[in-house]
Amino acid sequence: MAERRRDQRDGREPAQDVGQARGRSVRAEEADAWGALIATARRTVSDGLVVGTSGNVSVRVGDTVLVTPSGVPYDRLAPADTVGVDLDGRQVLGTLLPTSELPMHLAVYRSTDARAVVHTHAVHATAVSTLVPELPLIHYMSAALGGPVRVAPYATYGTEELAENMLHALADRSACLLQNHGTIAYGTSLDQAYDRTAQLEWMCRLWLTASSVPGLSPSLLTGEQVAEVGERLRGYGQRG
Repeated sequence: MAERRRDQRDGREPAQDVGQARGRSVRAEEADAWGALIATARRTVSDGLVVGTSGNVSVRVGDTVLVTPSGVPYDRLAPADTVGVDLDGRQVLGTLLPTSELPMHLAVYRSTDARAVVHTHAVHATAVSTLVPELPLIHYMSAALGGPVRVAPYATYGTEELAENMLHALADRSACLLQNHGTIAYGTSLDQAYDRTAQLEWMCRLWLTASSVPGLSPSLLTGEQVAEVGERLRGYGQRG
């Protein structure tokens, strides 16, 4: 009863057991993916990439997209809060409303091989999005995101216009900046999507730091240099 009263004070529907979700019950693989999604969402806050509920995270399991709900702090999410939609945006799991940025997430899944998407309002990346149309090639790790990171033109959050602008900026890339808004990155796993998000924020911070030295301008890499790194990264890491 205490939990029910707390949910009602907070304006939320009382939490349901996992098996009582909207549409159908949560499958075992979805329950596991939801736990990983919660952990990733909380990491965006603890690592300073998100303030409050300003970002969102999703993961694809089959044809179902699990996504963080709208306006709920990540430290309050539990297994019973699972939210899932199909690729057309119809809610098939949960009672909480999906994130308002659902159009962006679905656009990525429909257009790429993504299995996870992370969206943040990371401060350095958002600052860069207000200054340039493309993140200057300050570091060779741009290659890990497919090349020079573009800035998608501004559009109101949660709109199809923003999703379309994002897709253009993501062409042949796995991350982009959203003008006066933040970042979005995708990957084959939650870990990869998160790592790409963190890498993008780090590169933005690096460029802003180097650019702030009076009387000096940072040296930049050429497109050819970054492309060469991209080829080397194809074989990076452990084998087997």
